[in-house]
Amino acid sequence: ITASYPAGMIGTTAENLKEAAEGENEEWTDLYPHFAAVAEEEGFKEIATMYRMIAKAEAIHEERYLRLLERVSNGTVFSREEDIEWMCRHCGYVFTGKKPPKNCPTCLHPQAYFEPKNDTFY
Repeated sequence: ITASYPAGMIGTTAENLKEAAEGENEEWTDLYPHFAAVAEEEGFKEIATMYRMIAKAEAIHEERYLRLLERVSNGTVFSREEDIEWMCRHCGYVFTGKKPPKNCPTCLHPQAYFEPKNDTFY
């Protein structure tokens, strides 16, 4: 099996997320199913199954990038209409509010370290 990925240009965050989502889409809809078919044809059933499972993970990656792209595009990465719990990814501090603090009061890491506690992008 031969595959390669051209290195794209670095763009805005939104452009990069869109390109990443497109790459994940290609992986789960085309590449890994093709790899699985080839493995199956060659008698490698376990490897074919593995490729199919990887394709499922790639679909989740695409969905995650698209959710984050939507938040970046509409300016809601660090804001919500209602109070939610925001968790610092560095120290675990939890803050409740419409927006996380500019800096974590516990470890002083910047706002970029906060994510919605119940809506991670993993």
